[in-house]
Amino acid sequence: MTKRIAIGAFSYLIPTFALGFVWHLVAFKGYYEALSIYRKDVIIPFGFLSMSIQAVLFAWIYARVFAAWSDATSRAFGYAAFGAVLSWSFTTIAVAAKNVMSSVPDYLLIETGFTLIQWLIVGPLTVLLLRRSEPLQAVHA
Repeated sequence: MTKRIAIGAFSYLIPTFALGFVWHLVAFKGYYEALSIYRKDVIIPFGFLSMSIQAVLFAWIYARVFAAWSDATSRAFGYAAFGAVLSWSFTTIAVAAKNVMSSVPDYLLIETGFTLIQWLIVGPLTVLLLRRSEPLQAVHA
């Protein structure tokens, strides 16, 4: 079970950190600067720590709820839908509700796009990597 949680956590952490870094600090840096929402000296280790905590919790939820689903496609998109809605609630809606920014609608648009792309990667990747790990676990059991 620990190996499966670790694989699930890395399935979330690696693409989320890579996408988040490129999305927020490179590709759409000017967009976020225009929103006036982020500090000039973003504390990347805090972001990584936050994502690491999320990764373990999402992996645990996947193992408890979605891993038992027999159809891989339903598992991937069910997990992605759950993850996207939950993530959207705390990374987009809550931030828009309490942070000062130049445009709430523009923030909602860009962060909704990020969350959708993030989970379209994370959901199928998690299923793919955990499905490939099952035969290895069966052999070692």
